[in-house]
Amino acid sequence: MFGFFIFIFQLGSTGLIDETPPLFAAASRAMSETGNWLTPRVNGLNRFDKPPLIYWLMGSFYSIPGHDLWDPLGTWAARLPSAMSSLMMMLFLGDTLMKHPVRNNTFPRRTALVASLAFALSPIVIVWGRIAVSDALLCCTLGISLLLNWRTYVYKDSSNNWWSAWVVLGLAVLTKGPVAIVLTLMTLIIFGYFQKDYLTLIKKTKPLKGLCISVLISSPWYIAELIVEGKPFFDSFFGYHNLQRLTSVVNSHSQPWWFFVMMLLIASFPFTPFLISGLINYFYKILSPNRSYYINKTDNSLLNFAGSWLISVFILFTFAATKLPSYWLPATPAAAIIIALSSGKSIHDDRKVSIHYLSISFFMFLMAILLSNPEIWINTINDPEMPELASELLESGLVTRAAIYFYLPAFISLYFAIGKKSRNLILLQLPFIIFQIFVMLPIWKLADGLRQKPIREVAKQLTLLHKENEEPIAMVGIKKPSLHFYANKLIFYESNDVVALVNLSERLREENRAEWTNETTFSEGRSPTVLVVIDKKTNDYPHWQGMNAKEISSFGIYKLLRLDIGTLKQREILLKKEGVVSDWRKPRNERF
Repeated sequence: MFGFFIFIFQLGSTGLIDETPPLFAAASRAMSETGNWLTPRVNGLNRFDKPPLIYWLMGSFYSIPGHDLWDPLGTWAARLPSAMSSLMMMLFLGDTLMKHPVRNNTFPRRTALVASLAFALSPIVIVWGRIAVSDALLCCTLGISLLLNWRTYVYKDSSNNWWSAWVVLGLAVLTKGPVAIVLTLMTLIIFGYFQKDYLTLIKKTKPLKGLCISVLISSPWYIAELIVEGKPFFDSFFGYHNLQRLTSVVNSHSQPWWFFVMMLLIASFPFTPFLISGLINYFYKILSPNRSYYINKTDNSLLNFAGSWLISVFILFTFAATKLPSYWLPATPAAAIIIALSSGKSIHDDRKVSIHYLSISFFMFLMAILLSNPEIWINTINDPEMPELASELLESGLVTRAAIYFYLPAFISLYFAIGKKSRNLILLQLPFIIFQIFVMLPIWKLADGLRQKPIREVAKQLTLLHKENEEPIAMVGIKKPSLHFYANKLIFYESNDVVALVNLSERLREENRAEWTNETTFSEGRSPTVLVVIDKKTNDYPHWQGMNAKEISSFGIYKLLRLDIGTLKQREILLKKEGVVSDWRKPRNERF
């Protein structure tokens, strides 16, 4: 029930969020409509960034009859794989701690529920569990695979189910690629080293046979894609999206070396004190001269396994050149286990648990006070795509409501810090479920109305205009893939500079990009005009002025213009005389 309200409730009430989710959704819908389930395609181009499992799942939901009726925004189908994955991971965490309680745990059911909620209430799990990308699916498949390996290790008789972990790992490889295998092997190696029980671990989990199973499940698609697409697929998927992300910065996602220290603290908020305490306990045990006394017990090895899992994610992505918040998502189940074990252990340590709850109370009061005084920070919200967000937040009363919901756990934590009875972390977790329903979801809906609804309105009008005249469609300045998704038409995307103008003019004449319906994009003579979606800031640039464009409508920060292609070509010629050279033919690793 808790998982339903956190991940499923009102999942389809808002539109897709730019920029990545509409790309996943468009590729998945195209698979459903064309019957080509091998190669993801968006806006007439192959999309090689991720393996197909997430596309297959989304596409399956798009294939359900009457989809347009029960999912008018297209978000139920796109988001359900992420939401269901997060819910499954939440349930499997609870199941693992219920079936394999830690020795001397007085309240195993409570510990299991604490772990499930600690995972589900992680800020990054809440976000990525409700958007249409592949990260939550990787977190689920990799997390379940690792927990199955640990369960196999602690089972007295694991001869009949050892393979299940490797089957699920094969699905993880079909979700994000070889990174799933790397993280699995790192976790098992680190765990085996500190557990000092390599022989038993290898004997029970059978990693060599297991990897063969994983490869057998995942490799057919990779082989088929290499046969069909060849070098472009190899260079893009293995070269750019895997190797290059580890060795060099991609898409300007450069972060300091301590980025994942910050993510460790933020991703478990507000239960971070229990995570830190658990990690201190973990490192003390594995580094202690008497570590064999502490951890060389098969039935009490979960903390060691969770710690090994978490530091594997930390090490791999800390050394990766490209760093993103979503890279920490595979560590969140491990963090939830550590939080749950730490909270269960702390029940018997009054001084330590008081410090934990006092720390939580301090940060909750700090957040509540800041939210109660929005004049301190509200002006820092300056999103050019949502210029009215700050004023809308204040008028909605959601900021005041958020402050109230932070005061509640602040007082609960303070009571637990002072009192010595009835300390139950679940009571502290429950207000955050209510916070998700009555604060976060309304804020999400408010932001959708300001940021995404104008795009959907433009797309609706474009669909009607395109039916009448079959004019080509372009979007310049701010690039929104959701325009392609909701219009379901090929869009020429360009940026806002002079090169972009020259690019657009040339592409309208020369580019031969096949749409998902296999129709040609545009042939000269079909239409003398182009429909241009342009943001108001870009529209004010001198090189986009003076072409007698006709404004059809305006939605939010976007204008819909009708521009004569001949006039655009004349501006192109003038810019070329000034030395401007087009670059749209140059290879780009990521384009749509």
